[in-house]
Amino acid sequence: MTSLAGLEDAVVIRVEAWRDPVVEAFGHDARSLYVETFWLPVLGPSTTLLMRRLATCLEASPAGTAINLVATSRALGLGERAGRNGPFMRTIARMVDFEMARPAGVATIAVRTALPPLPRRHVARLPEPLRDELALLEQAPARAAVPEPDEQRRRGRRLALSLVDLGEDEGAAERQLLRWRFHPALARECATWASRARATGSLEGRCPATSISSANGS
Repeated sequence: MTSLAGLEDAVVIRVEAWRDPVVEAFGHDARSLYVETFWLPVLGPSTTLLMRRLATCLEASPAGTAINLVATSRALGLGERAGRNGPFMRTIARMVDFEMARPAGVATIAVRTALPPLPRRHVARLPEPLRDELALLEQAPARAAVPEPDEQRRRGRRLALSLVDLGEDEGAAERQLLRWRFHPALARECATWASRARATGSLEGRCPATSISSANGS
């Protein structure tokens, strides 16, 4: 099992976003139908559900959030048993094993909010109907893969926030979004939104579903 030293005995852990602009630009949101359809059979349901929840938390709190392990485990239907061999810690270890998360300090993990296209080595693990569906999807015209407007805006904002967090100003973030083939109007909107959000701290805070105000969850 993956070593999770510093996490196994923790009551609370910090969760940060694993910034990977390439995957975030060309991969799939952790909450997308693609992940639910093709990654879930590989990662398993509890890992996929945890990634979906953490993606929502990190969208609301890009600088990171804190989660109570027992409360989050119960919320996911994994029970209250903690420790190395508990189901929730095994779920986190599975995220790390599949490079969806990585240790990032004392009682801290960095988690992907977007997943790459399913690698060839995992495609063979899919049931035959899903392999056929994935093959059809990959052969479809490029225009069929264009995200819906709301998803595209959400992705653009997330990427813009990543760029601002890395030190880019509003103009540089907009130019990078243009290089990633975002529509000019959307690129400007997302860059402006990210710059204002970071300047005002309007997105700071904790994930309401799993965050805590103290170590005992009160």
